[in-house]
Amino acid sequence: MIFVLRFFKFLFSLLIAALVAGIGVAATYGTKWWRELPDYRQLDNLTRSLGSETKVYARDSTPLGTLIPRIGEQAISRTIVTLDEISPFMEAALIANEDRRFFEHYGLDPYGLGRQVQRVARGDTAQGGSTLTNQLVKNTLLLAEYNQARTPDRKVKEWLLSVQVERSFTKEEILQSYLNTIYWGDGGPVELYGIYSAAQAYFRTTPKKLTLAQSAYLTVLVPRAARYFDYKAMRPLMKTLFTRMVEDRWITQAQADAAWKENLQPRGWKVIYDANGNVTSAKLVDRTQKELKAVVTTRAPHFMGQVEQELVRRFGRDKVYGSGGLRVYTTLDPRVQNATETASRDTTYLPPGATLAATVIDPYTGEVLGMIGQKLRGSEPPSDWNNAAQGQRQIGSTIKPLLYTTALSTGLTQAHEEDDKPVSFPCKGCKDGVYEPKNFEGATTYRNMTIREALDRSLNLVTVRLADRIGLQTFFGKLRELGIPPNDGTGLAAALGAVETTPIKMAASYAPFVNGGLYRAPRYISRVTTARGEVLYDAANDPLRPTRVWTPQVAFLGLDMIRGVVNDWTEPQGGLAARSKFGDWPVAGKTGTSNFVKDLWFVGTTPLYTGAVWVGKQQGGGNPEYYYSGQVAAPIWRRMMELAHQGQTVRQFSEPPGILYADTPDPRYLRDVKIAVLDPQYRDAANTEVQADAPTPTQYRETSYRRPATDPRTVLISVDRTTNRQATEFTPPENIVQRRVYIEQLPAYAPDPSPQPLPDETPDPAAVKAARSAGNAPQTVPVPSTP
Repeated sequence: MIFVLRFFKFLFSLLIAALVAGIGVAATYGTKWWRELPDYRQLDNLTRSLGSETKVYARDSTPLGTLIPRIGEQAISRTIVTLDEISPFMEAALIANEDRRFFEHYGLDPYGLGRQVQRVARGDTAQGGSTLTNQLVKNTLLLAEYNQARTPDRKVKEWLLSVQVERSFTKEEILQSYLNTIYWGDGGPVELYGIYSAAQAYFRTTPKKLTLAQSAYLTVLVPRAARYFDYKAMRPLMKTLFTRMVEDRWITQAQADAAWKENLQPRGWKVIYDANGNVTSAKLVDRTQKELKAVVTTRAPHFMGQVEQELVRRFGRDKVYGSGGLRVYTTLDPRVQNATETASRDTTYLPPGATLAATVIDPYTGEVLGMIGQKLRGSEPPSDWNNAAQGQRQIGSTIKPLLYTTALSTGLTQAHEEDDKPVSFPCKGCKDGVYEPKNFEGATTYRNMTIREALDRSLNLVTVRLADRIGLQTFFGKLRELGIPPNDGTGLAAALGAVETTPIKMAASYAPFVNGGLYRAPRYISRVTTARGEVLYDAANDPLRPTRVWTPQVAFLGLDMIRGVVNDWTEPQGGLAARSKFGDWPVAGKTGTSNFVKDLWFVGTTPLYTGAVWVGKQQGGGNPEYYYSGQVAAPIWRRMMELAHQGQTVRQFSEPPGILYADTPDPRYLRDVKIAVLDPQYRDAANTEVQADAPTPTQYRETSYRRPATDPRTVLISVDRTTNRQATEFTPPENIVQRRVYIEQLPAYAPDPSPQPLPDETPDPAAVKAARSAGNAPQTVPVPSTP
């Protein structure tokens, strides 16, 4: 008996110890989990940020479109709505199906948990049991930490947070947040989150207009969105839901019967019913019908794509898609964009199967004013691929003005002559070890001719000889400065256009002809703020320093040559680019065609705008040989510019000082044509040094102004010839030159905000002595010698 009493006493003590230990372990883990809980008060801000949208505007502040948020790399479609904007049928169906005791519990439903324990005890799979509050917490506050993973600690944190959320938010606020965050399936380019996206994707309606039948359908998708692919299997689930809603007095039996007989047609499905609402046939005809776009826009989708890329590059994905949304003000001019789109739609003369790209920029700022990346065909939406900014295409003869102007910058003139005769050059990778270019269709004059005439005729033999004369490295150095570097290993064929780039970059490379020799990279964004108005970027306060490619005088000589391409020929059919002329506006430009007529180009400029047009096949491949750039691309460019210039006062190209005009040296060809030449007093404006070997930074010699300038728009400044910036106290006297520049160009010459002594400068002996006496002797670093 005593033994039995002792045994029970021992067993009781053991149970007490186990209970205490269990409580201790629970307390330890409970404390740990409590400390790891995210702040439940973030729920409101988090649900709003997940539905944030970055709104994009044109330069006149009219809306362009909206960038949809993302989770990681995946775009999501989520638009926040209030309960007042949601059908009462949708709210009732969701509660009846997911959490019938929603308005009675405080985040945890003991009845639901009890049912789960019974299922597990019977050996069944646990199903449901989570309240709407639990699901909301899982999909927001715990999403980043667990990403839907099922673990015991996640469940405990979910319960703890649910109680806190129920104490801090009303049932209506919880229900609204749940409806805005729940996942509703794959929307193609985007994932569908929230009732607004679901209503749009599955029924192309708003949440407010959802019928009882539509609400039941969307509710049945909540536990498993893949049910969309088996409509017949969903119908019994909808029937059960209608029964629950009648039992819970959300609807009447008559409403349930009417909803059952509704001719419900989810997007992508073709369903036929009998008179009693039973499905007689259901066929998924096009699953893509429920897809939504990643970029919601009614204007300029290709331009919007470039804006999105630049935003992500500048601010990062989190800032663009998940921080409450941005307000982006772009460079796009709706009037110019309309002109670009209209020119695309109006053109009918294209090679079979060809598409196009076109863009217009402001040559004085680099701002992109209009862009299309595909041939627009009526109301048909264009492809996402943007040939204007993504398509790397061989540029053909549009590269020649860049070569010829580079030659002028070395001191040659438009009257310089080269032979238009067959020529061959050693070439390791070429057939028979030689490179033997030919003129178009093999036509050769077998005579010397001026490079002015050669460019007018777009002759390859003269062009290659000219490239060989000034050196490829000299030419390639300029191409790099113009943003279109050639590929590694490219030889003399680059002078004929064996260089690949995009229309937007070609337009930017022609802008220096009209703006005085300055290259600016294309720019799409002017200003970015947060939704609250905080300025994140303002181009006016962050000017991009342009690259001086040519002096104003040399740039104008190049402009005069491509002006000649458009206007020099007097024959009835006109020159290669004659079809680009419109109205009284001066036009300068160049056509270009790559081998096998794969790419047809026209790049040109007026005093107001610079633009480029490319025509070709999307996947590459040749076009019929009877298509010419001057007949295909030039008229598109003309129509685009004609519309863009409507209402603008005609103006002429701005001519810098130092330009004179001379008679053509070959009146047989260029009758009554004056060519631009440098005033001898400005001979130093041609200041490109020929590079024989590897490219080195071009050193510009300064123009000597022998007559005083009286233009009030200019100012005389001291410039460091080695940096092309205003001189500072660290600039060696021998590097300082005087330069007269236009006042609006001053920001481009701003001095380095933190000038440093040159590395080979010797410290002031007095300063070194003073520093040593104070115990702060400077460390001496040996300066490597320059070979």
